[in-house]
Amino acid sequence: MSANQLKRTPLHGLHLELDARLVPFAGWEMPIQFEGVVAEHTWCRASAALFDVAHMAVVELWGEDPTAALETITPGGYRNLAPGRQRYGLFTNDTGGIIDDFMGVNWGDHLTLVVNAGRADVDLPHLSDRLGPLGIDVRPAPDIALLAIQGPLAADVVIALDPGLADTVFLDARRADLGGVQACAFRAGYTGEDGFELAVPAEDAEALARRLLSDDRVKPAGLGARDTLRLEAGLCLYGNDLDETTSPVEADLKWTIPKRRRDAADFPGAGRILDEWSHGPQRVRVGIQPLGRRPVRDRATLHIPGGEAVGTVTSGGFGPSVEAPVAMGYVQPEAAAIGTELIADVRGRDEACVVASLPFFPHRFHRGA
Repeated sequence: MSANQLKRTPLHGLHLELDARLVPFAGWEMPIQFEGVVAEHTWCRASAALFDVAHMAVVELWGEDPTAALETITPGGYRNLAPGRQRYGLFTNDTGGIIDDFMGVNWGDHLTLVVNAGRADVDLPHLSDRLGPLGIDVRPAPDIALLAIQGPLAADVVIALDPGLADTVFLDARRADLGGVQACAFRAGYTGEDGFELAVPAEDAEALARRLLSDDRVKPAGLGARDTLRLEAGLCLYGNDLDETTSPVEADLKWTIPKRRRDAADFPGAGRILDEWSHGPQRVRVGIQPLGRRPVRDRATLHIPGGEAVGTVTSGGFGPSVEAPVAMGYVQPEAAAIGTELIADVRGRDEACVVASLPFFPHRFHRGA
C-alpha cells in the first residue's frame, strides 16, 4: 500500500508537528515513535504516556437484547455484564479458532465493541451476518476516535479534568466531560499499567490530545513502546499470538470462558474448544526468556536442546523495564513447564532460552481497595 493510500487518524497533523516517525500499520499511517521507543516505554512505566489508538474500530450493537446476541458469536459471558462495565472477549469461528479479540462495553441500552484495526474488514461483516438476523442493528462508529493514556500518573491526569471519574476501577466505563470534550472513559489499556482509553468525537480528538499533553506528566508515545509494554505484560497481539487457527485454550485464554458458557456449549467452535479443555491442546502459549542479550523475534523455531522442534516464537523483543529480551510463543505441552530449556533458531544461530511465567512485568491495574 502506497503512502497516499494509507488512512490517517485525526491526530495526524499533531504527529507531524511533534516530529513523529510514521510507518504503515494495518492500513493506517501511524507513529512508531516520537522521542524513542525505550524512552517512551520508560516514561509510561513512570508517569503517563499518550497513545493514538484511533485506528481501532468502534462498533455499536443496538437491539432488544444485544448481550444475548453477542453470546452467539463469542464464548465469553456478556449477559451478566453490568451496565458501566467492560469485558475482554474473543470472536471464535466454527472450528474453534479466534477471528479477533475485542473489548465489549455495556451501556445498558446498547453495547460498544472495540476491535482491531487490521481485522475490522473481517469483523464488521461477521457481526452483521451473524447478529443482523437476530434483530441487532450493527452500527460502525467511524466518527469516534480513541486515545489511550497509560501509566501510574495517567488516572490522576484524567481525573483532574473530570473528578467524577475518581471512584472508577479497572474495567469501569463512564461518560465524562474532559475540559469541555464529551468522552466515554474506559479504565483499561494495553500496557499492563493503570489508565484510561478515551472515546471522543473525531473532531475533538486533537483538542483533547493537546490538553492532555499540556500536562507535564504526559508525553506522546508510539506503537513501538505500545508493543514492548504489552509484551512485558504478556498480552496477545492479533496476527502474531492469535489467529483463526488458534483456539482460546491454546492461547491460554480459558479465563475468558465462564462455566455457564462451557456448560451450555452453544458458541462457535465449542466442540474443539471444550475437547481441548478436557484433554489438553496440541500446543500452548508460554512466556520465553532468552538467556543472552540478543532478542528472539517472531517466527523463530524452538527446539529442545539437541532434539526436535517443539514450537515457534510469535512475539519477541527487548523489554526495557526488565532489562532483558522477552518473548512469547507456542510449544508442545511437554515443553511448556516453567524452566524448560529451549533453543531458539535465530537466523541460523542458536539462542538458549527457558520457558518463563507471564507476565514478565507485573500488571498494575487499579482494582480498588
